[in-house]
Parts: sequence; structure tokens; C-alpha cells
Amino acid sequence: MKGVQTDSKEIETLGTALLKTGTLLMSAGANTGRVRTTVNRIAEAFGYSVELHISQRAITLTIMDEDESSFFSRLRRTPPHVINFQTITAISTISWLVIEEQWTIEQYSIELKKVDNIPHFPRWMVLLLVGMAGAGFCALAEGSAIDMLFTFIASTVGLFVRQESVKANFNPYLSVYFAAFTASLIAGLAHKLGIGDAGNHAFVTSVLFLIPGVPLINSFSDIIDGNIQNGITRGFTGLILSFTIALGVLTVSFIYQF
Repeated sequence: MKGVQTDSKEIETLGTALLKTGTLLMSAGANTGRVRTTVNRIAEAFGYSVELHISQRAITLTIMDEDESSFFSRLRRTPPHVINFQTITAISTISWLVIEEQWTIEQYSIELKKVDNIPHFPRWMVLLLVGMAGAGFCALAEGSAIDMLFTFIASTVGLFVRQESVKANFNPYLSVYFAAFTASLIAGLAHKLGIGDAGNHAFVTSVLFLIPGVPLINSFSDIIDGNIQNGITRGFTGLILSFTIALGVLTVSFIYQF
């Protein structure tokens, strides 16, 4: 009886950790296939098999041993999706170390908790780099130095507005609209005041930082892998975000009469 209890406790600890692994990967921007592969890899390293149902909002996991004598089934909601490649890389590394170094379940659980404590880049650095990226896109579009300056300011302030909107618990799509509107409003000043180039490159490139590249790429990847439901969901999410960006730009175009 004591051995059965130990096995039951072990499988529950593993199941909880695997659920956390899956939800962390989904929220960080991993595609469905990667989530499934990583969770299965870790479970098999400990001698268990798993069945997964993965959606955008939650993951359901069922885990059993080879004799199906131990059983675990639970659902866990996925945290808000915030793209974080550091989290994906850290969990991928852990999944391989579990196999190569033959970790115990306790070791795996302890290392997984450290993933939550991975420091994010400072906010000022993110704002600065996004602004520089926007200016870089403007340069690639052959914008003038003035346009690059306005794009830098527009992208930086636009991202700041989006971050503040998210902190204020606005709808994510509204947050993107506010950011697109703000960035376009600032960038459009260069052309409106007659100090930008005729191509209005600042206005065009100022909102590129909002393009939902990860959801659209994951949508295509999920559909190719046969994860149709998640692929369609991510695809529609990307389309709605794209429409929201276009709406923000259109609003400013109406104001400036471009």
C-alpha cells in the first residue's frame, strides 16, 4: 500500500509539472506541435505516457504508467499569451537535460520553477530597441533621417501606450488599436508638417512593431501539423490584430486627410 501511495504522489507531482510546462510554452508563443513534443519527451523520460488536449485557453493532460496502475487527469488554464523566447529556450533545455542527466521528478520540478523567475529585459531597453527597429525599417524603405527620427519616436511611444493599456486591463485588441493610433498620429506629423519625404515612409513603417508575426506563423505551423483548431484560432487572432492595426492607421489617415 505504501508503494502505491508513493507512486500516486509521484505521478501527481509529474503531472502538475507537465501541465505547467505545457501552459508556459503556450503562453510564451510556442506552436502546438512543440508543446506536445516537449511534454511527451519529458513524460517518456520518466517512463510514463500522456494524452494531451491543447487549446488556446487551457491544456488537459492525462498521464499513466506502463501498467496503467497510476492515473492523473487535470486541466490547467493557460496564462495570458506574452511572447517570450527565453522561456521556450529554457524549457527546451530542461527537457533534454531530463533525459541526458537522468533527473528525478523533484529535480525537474525545481528547475521548472526557476523558469518563472527568468528576468525580463528592462522596460526601457525594450522600448529603445523597438524604436530602433522601427527606425531601421524606415531606413530600409528609403526614408529620410527626419522620417527615421519620427518613426523612432512613434514606435517607442506606441509601444508604451500598448503596455500601459494592457496594465490598465483594456481589451487586447483595444490596446493594439490605441498603440497603432498613437504611433500613426506621431509619425504622420512629419508629412503633415511638410518636413518628411513625399513617400510618407514614417507613417507606413511606424506600426510594423505591432504586426502579429508569431500568431500567424504558429497558425500556419499548427494547420500543417494537423492541429486545425488551434491553427484556425491563431489565424483569426492574427487577422483581427491586423484589422485593428489597419483601423488605427485608417483613423489617423482620416484625421490628417491623407
